[in-house]
Amino acid sequence: MTTTRRTLLAAGASAPLLAALDARPGRAQQRWQMATPYPDGNFHTRNIRVFLEEVNAATGGRVSVQLHSNASLLPMPQIKAGVQRGQVQMGEILLSAYGNEDPFFEVDGIPQLVTTFAEARRLMEVARPFIEARFQRQGLSLLYMVPWPPSGFYTNAPLESLEGLRGTRFRTFNVMTNRFATLVGATPTLVQAAEIPQAFATGVVNAMVTSAVTGVDSSAWDFVRHYTHVGFTFTRNAVFVNRRALEALSPADQQALRAAAAAAETRGWRMSEESHEAAMQTLRSRGMTVTQGNPTVMEGMARISEQMVNEWLSRAGEDGQRVIQAIRTARG
Repeated sequence: MTTTRRTLLAAGASAPLLAALDARPGRAQQRWQMATPYPDGNFHTRNIRVFLEEVNAATGGRVSVQLHSNASLLPMPQIKAGVQRGQVQMGEILLSAYGNEDPFFEVDGIPQLVTTFAEARRLMEVARPFIEARFQRQGLSLLYMVPWPPSGFYTNAPLESLEGLRGTRFRTFNVMTNRFATLVGATPTLVQAAEIPQAFATGVVNAMVTSAVTGVDSSAWDFVRHYTHVGFTFTRNAVFVNRRALEALSPADQQALRAAAAAAETRGWRMSEESHEAAMQTLRSRGMTVTQGNPTVMEGMARISEQMVNEWLSRAGEDGQRVIQAIRTARG
């Protein structure tokens, strides 16, 4: 650290002044790469683009990030490891898709554990310290998390009960949806979001559970006729950075990145709520029958949720116990 910078720090120099100091000749510009599995039109991707623009502006162009969307650089299962290795500096994943790595990542994939955006936010707040600690141990820094809107079932026949899913070839995307499919007597088949249309077109799957937003992204009206909304989960996407790459930035630029991430999280939650209603309307306008799960469907969901919570607790250890207890306490 230069004498000038030490003097300024001791004097309590402002962030803009320190940022200007960091911009002096010799401070290397960082050109990063970021991978996400979701298409450009998805609200998560649109939120990321604003986030990256704000990072670029706040750092005076010293941190410039090129986004690779729709799994064009890395597929979802490879993104986290890619960031850990430094293959790319930043990434976005569906956190629960990494349940095979750590059961704790599955918590927001438990059906009906939370049923409103307010409950989903509480779950995020409770789980965040445990996720941050896990990421830190793996050479990553969590930047922000944003939930998907609540999800429902896509089928070709009206869903009168969960028995209607028995025998279907059911698209899954994480440990929890895989387990759910097994419990209802369906055949689970792992299919990434970018591959949904092809999987339906080739008969690999013929039913799925996902958000209305993903239904729009995949043009679900081309292969199914019914969407039954049940508020299955509020699974979260995590945006994170390679810790060494982050720590190589100046303190001012690290602060700017963190501030932009906090704004992206706030904006992303709002976009998630707004996208849900817009996507439901799009499904209707494309000729799909959109209904709310009837009492028989919801009773079946409640029974399976209880079983899956207990199964998860047997794998998630003390951290899992703390999170579930906090959610139950918040509900009273």
